[in-house]
Amino acid sequence: MLSSWKLLAPSLRPDATLQRDGWLSPRAGGGSMLALASEGLFEPINLIVSGQSDAFILTEEGFLDYARSIGFSFECLRQHRGGYQQANLGDGKGWENELFELREVLVGADPGDWIGTCVESFTGGNHFRAWQQNGSAADTGAWFLAVSKEKSLRFSHTIDHDGYNVGRDLMVGQALRPSCWAGRCWQASVEWANDLLAPGSDGINHGISQDGRVAILFIEETFDTRIGESKETPFAKPPRQRSGLVADRARL
Repeated sequence: MLSSWKLLAPSLRPDATLQRDGWLSPRAGGGSMLALASEGLFEPINLIVSGQSDAFILTEEGFLDYARSIGFSFECLRQHRGGYQQANLGDGKGWENELFELREVLVGADPGDWIGTCVESFTGGNHFRAWQQNGSAADTGAWFLAVSKEKSLRFSHTIDHDGYNVGRDLMVGQALRPSCWAGRCWQASVEWANDLLAPGSDGINHGISQDGRVAILFIEETFDTRIGESKETPFAKPPRQRSGLVADRARL
């Protein structure tokens, strides 16, 4: 049985619309847009990769390839230290551990060179934790990410000043540039939702305020000019018409 502090997670504004384009608000299934970091403290899930994205991206292999293409990779030496955060995406799976944590690649000849994340581990930088909304109650395939910029190992990887907003915006900036990995290329567009998280620092890990904005990425596969062939894949699906997302597209 969930303890009371999980049930009382300050997750959503009361007016949050439940059904969205390629994802479902966790509120619909009793979930939260806050990930449990430690008892009573949470971190914002501040970026969603829509289930209307390229179907390969919605597989774990595809999402990891995409993350490498925009400069993230596995933790240093593939070693995870510290605890796991939990999230409840309202898809029927309840509170579950993050599927993986990826860090920014700061050195290396190619984006996604995993040894480069060792530098981030020591000096600090951007990183994210990921969950997928694919339970029986909401099988959208969307990825929900808690993105933040953190301090160096010297400061025990605590979140940097304004690190939740800055980390999210840095990742969006990377996603908006064309990227390639392992023979596939992608281009993302972004919309902004302002009604999923209450802004502020109440209940937020390290007491760092966040602005309550959630980036929604729509990632499409594109033509790879480097290898001169169309990127049609067995995973390809026709684009769907987006409808009704109440969002702010004005700025990152």
